[in-house]
Amino acid sequence: MRIALLKLFLIIMALSIQNTAANAQEKPRLNHIAIYVDNLETSAQFYRDVVGLDTIPEPFHDGRHAWFTLGGGGQLHVISGPGTPKEKNKNNHLCFSIPSVAEFTKKLDALKITFENWAGDKGQVTTRPDGIKQIWFRDPNGYWIEFNDDYK
Repeated sequence: MRIALLKLFLIIMALSIQNTAANAQEKPRLNHIAIYVDNLETSAQFYRDVVGLDTIPEPFHDGRHAWFTLGGGGQLHVISGPGTPKEKNKNNHLCFSIPSVAEFTKKLDALKITFENWAGDKGQVTTRPDGIKQIWFRDPNGYWIEFNDDYK
């Protein structure tokens, strides 16, 4: 009886694992986000040195691309383009989570990069109703970037 129950348990577990793996493969996952920039060198330096992203190899080797890892398989592709739209809405933004917004704002202050809360108050931090702290600032091309402490 014990052996029969053990076999049944193992069969159920195997089917459950197989089903979970199949469902995980069916879900889309982020591959990359691509943004056009006016000055590739300035933007690449910003995403590397200010945001803290690591560069990864890009296949084109044409001097028009810089690729960065976002973790979890996601990538940011920074591409030198024919010019970027001048009007950028804060609702369209990249967001990165970090352990401490307060520590990150010290870095921005040292680099003389202005940040703001959601309402646009310079040097201020937004606290969402769930307690997550957020700030926003712009990259060299005016794209909005959010940093928050929803770091898990």
